[in-house]
Amino acid sequence: MARQLRAEQTRTTIITAAADLFDRQGYESTSLSDIVGHANVTKGALYFHFAAKEDLAHAILELQSVAARQVVTEVESRGCSSLEALMRATFALARLAVHDPVPRAGLRLVTTNLPMRPPLRHPFTEWLEFTSRKLHGAVRDCDVHAELDAGIVAHSLVCFFVGTRVAGRTLEPPARLPRRVAEMWYLMLRSLVPVHRRPRYLALAAQLEREARTG
Repeated sequence: MARQLRAEQTRTTIITAAADLFDRQGYESTSLSDIVGHANVTKGALYFHFAAKEDLAHAILELQSVAARQVVTEVESRGCSSLEALMRATFALARLAVHDPVPRAGLRLVTTNLPMRPPLRHPFTEWLEFTSRKLHGAVRDCDVHAELDAGIVAHSLVCFFVGTRVAGRTLEPPARLPRRVAEMWYLMLRSLVPVHRRPRYLALAAQLEREARTG
């Protein structure tokens, strides 16, 4: 049992070290030797758990997928409006990325040409489906304009969200991400939401930013 626990701890250490490097310097620019040094483990320990760098990337994406589904489950359980659920999900993912290098690396890895291994689906596909579903619900709730093309907006929003981290990773610390997500929503809400409903959601964006920064 103790040996199994140590093995799991070593695996977690390796994944965390790889995620940190993938986020900071990119998947292609990170070698297994870099990961060994950053994790402070032997090459044998790394190869015991992962045969190749691609295996590490997939482990990170799998963890990210689990975390994202947990976020969706939590916001769905609140019984809030579709637009609020969508906003809460984006801020929850931002909060995870602030405190954990694995979600941060996942955001960067989705922009690479890394092929997905079934049954893992590409994160963009899952995020687009969730976002489109919530935007269709927001149309039914009259929280966004009726003429909204949910598919187009969902694609733009997902790209906007990922870009806030990927484009700014070398210029800003991860702690800046909730502010960038809030700025994203301030722009989106003024474009999508009827005037009489905007105050509620603009206030919610400010509240969720505060919670993400302190959470």
